Amino acid sequence: MSGERGEAHRADTYHLVRAGLTGGKGVPDTVATHPAVFVTLTAPSFGAVHARRDKPGGHVEPCHPRRNAGTCPHGRPLSCTVRHGADDGRLGQPLCPDCYDYTGQVLFNALAPELWRRFTMALRRRIAKAGGLTLGELRDQVTVSFAKVAEYQRRGVVHFHAVIRLDGPGGPAAPPPGWAGHDVLAGAIGQAARAVTVDTPAAPGVPSRSLAWGDQVDIRPITTTGELTDQAVAGYIAKYATKAAGCVGTLDRRIRATDHLDQLPVTAHARRLIAECLALGALDEMAELRLTEWAHMLGFRGHFSTKSRRYSTTLGALRAARIEHNRREHQTTTGRLPLTDEDQVLVIAHWRYLGQGLTPGEALLTAALTGRPMPPLDPSAAQQGSTA
Repeated sequence: MSGERGEAHRADTYHLVRAGLTGGKGVPDTVATHPAVFVTLTAPSFGAVHARRDKPGGHVEPCHPRRNAGTCPHGRPLSCTVRHGADDGRLGQPLCPDCYDYTGQVLFNALAPELWRRFTMALRRRIAKAGGLTLGELRDQVTVSFAKVAEYQRRGVVHFHAVIRLDGPGGPAAPPPGWAGHDVLAGAIGQAARAVTVDTPAAPGVPSRSLAWGDQVDIRPITTTGELTDQAVAGYIAKYATKAAGCVGTLDRRIRATDHLDQLPVTAHARRLIAECLALGALDEMAELRLTEWAHMLGFRGHFSTKSRRYSTTLGALRAARIEHNRREHQTTTGRLPLTDEDQVLVIAHWRYLGQGLTPGEALLTAALTGRPMPPLDPSAAQQGSTA
């Protein structure tokens, strides 16, 4: 998504996220007092890739400095001592493509939305347990609201950033009970992230496997002042709401039957991921994952930004408000009132065939230029000439 449309979507996402943290857009300002955290759920490793390792002070460490690492079974070194630049084309590419688990990464992308769904279910169970409640009793005391966005890492795998907030029953209009604070929320998120898994379909030559989140689960409280403010979080999430898989060297369109895989303008790593999507997508057991249809997205078929129903306003409401605002601005700057039925412009688009042939003037000019006798005129053409 790019251009004015992408900028409008980014701006709408920013206001949607921030309204759920500070109020506005129909959300009460008291929501700012509710416990809220910024969470990043990463993907597991599918093989070593080239990476830029930034440290405080602008220092960049070597990529994979492994002493006496040797080589992999395919004869490639298992270490890399390069301090990669930010625009190095090797970033995100495997140290050894033949050792890389392309099957696992494609299946993780395809099942990441399901893993997130299971995470939200487990999160509610953990919060209920912390309060000594059943799930049914929790609904009468606490509402778990969230807004999340998916981001592609350089290696072409998705991970999720999310704002997760605790409200009272019914949503942001009421605070949660006193026991449901930041500590309970953060603890439940960590437990739920470590607990959930999803099993992949089994197919000939592709055994089922259990997929889970990566080891890195970042949970940080959101405040109105300090290191991680509501404004910073809203801007961060909105930035990724308009990004697609194209940022990792793949296509911004679906793969066509006429495409030749070896001629696609993609990186070698993306080409291997696309090929794996097509190979797995051809298996009947994998049909429900729709990997062939979403090969250009490296298997991921979820929405880039989603929210729970009670988190805040909706993108539809924000778009309608923006359209109405632009209409009023146009009316103010031009001094024009909206058109009424009496002001509509009548457009006549009815045509009547009069004939064909040369008009008298055209016949005379043709005879003069060619030296030929003037042809007889079609009466209808004469009529056409008189009405032109």
